[in-house]
Amino acid sequence: MSTGMQTIIGLIIGMSLLIFLITKTKVHVFLGVIICAITIGLIGGMDQSKVVDSITKGFGNSLSSIGIIIGFGVMLGKLLETSGATKVMANTFIKIFGRGKEEEALAASGFVTSLSIFCTSGFIILAPLVKGLSRKTRKSVVSLGVALAGGLLMSHCLVPPAAGPIGVAGILNANIGRFMLFGTITAIPIIIVILLYARYLGKQIHQIPNETEDGWIRPDKNESFEKDEQDEIAATIAVEQDKNLPSPFMCFAPILIPIILILINTISKSLGLKAGTASSFLSFLGAPVVALSIGLLIAIFGLTKTQSKSDALNSMEDGLKASGKLMLLVGGGGALGMIIQNSGLGAFIATSISKTSIPPILIPFLIASLLRLVQGSGSVSSMTAASVTAPMVPGLHLDPVFAGLAACVGSMVFSYFNDSYFWVINESIGIKDVKEQMRVWSVTTTLAWATGLVALLALNFFFG
Repeated sequence: MSTGMQTIIGLIIGMSLLIFLITKTKVHVFLGVIICAITIGLIGGMDQSKVVDSITKGFGNSLSSIGIIIGFGVMLGKLLETSGATKVMANTFIKIFGRGKEEEALAASGFVTSLSIFCTSGFIILAPLVKGLSRKTRKSVVSLGVALAGGLLMSHCLVPPAAGPIGVAGILNANIGRFMLFGTITAIPIIIVILLYARYLGKQIHQIPNETEDGWIRPDKNESFEKDEQDEIAATIAVEQDKNLPSPFMCFAPILIPIILILINTISKSLGLKAGTASSFLSFLGAPVVALSIGLLIAIFGLTKTQSKSDALNSMEDGLKASGKLMLLVGGGGALGMIIQNSGLGAFIATSISKTSIPPILIPFLIASLLRLVQGSGSVSSMTAASVTAPMVPGLHLDPVFAGLAACVGSMVFSYFNDSYFWVINESIGIKDVKEQMRVWSVTTTLAWATGLVALLALNFFFG
């Protein structure tokens, strides 16, 4: 048997074992990834000592480039949550978009919120806003909920400094500024499709909160609801802004300033600006670690004025506790990628694919899609796909940014019962029927997946 075929068999057995361990046993996904890496290395013919060295080196390399960013990101997200900044941002978007554009406002709110908070947490925090808007406007809670959930999902899956895309970028050593730029561009057509579907679905499932007690009612979908005053909705939304909440500027600043710094640095480099004092300073401020540390400092001093020192520190420490799983997954992904690289598997697959007509960008996309369908977690799917693809990227002449986005887009396909976000959304908006639950979110994510693939292929054609 050739060495190449031996490594391919090792990959098939290792990935099958990973899927089995995650879905059928009590083994944690991190341990499953390491077992998968060991299996691929040993069956692929690597020396035992080289297997161990590759795992430790790959783990360390991944976290050295991205671990600090993850830590800053989760601390920032927790401060935004505990200070009420996420609710202020949502209210701000609703006032900006105005009457009749509640879906757009919620999608924008979700997109910004999930740059620093996991989408599941973001939906739980903003769900009262959805419920309150539905009660006051008589719009279906389904259309409003899907719009919010879609906005949250886009940044959660596609745009650093959200944790998942940051992990994928770290594994593939992709430029974070370009990842942010093209991830945002990819998200735009997806959000448009989600909004169109949300409005259509809201007419099919016209459900609103009960006015007098907990529960839901389904009035005549043709029932009209008119207000004479434009400001009445804004004045009666579920979460009122009061003097104890931070200002909109201070709420947005910790997220937007780091993003602007990173993008300015990326654009200046892409334009080939001459090196100098100003350029060097921009490069320093635009480095993701520095930019996010600035954002975190703004949040600490701008959002915690009503909190005690211990409360603020406890919030940040709670965020760090929640980041442990993500850091382990990023490190485990790096270990798996190093095994694939050192075993020669990556080069063998890349060479084989280059002789076929399969577009290389479909490799991480299909791997992530398959893993998502099998085990449910989008983050695990995208980072595992990135880990498998990383050693192949040079041989396939594939831009690491688009390889990473392909893995992220693939991880959105057909969310259903094995995805916690599926249950959070449907339970929060009172959808109990299984068929309706799948129409609400399984169909939505599949539309997002298909639209994202089209957008990604177009971007890769022109810019890849």
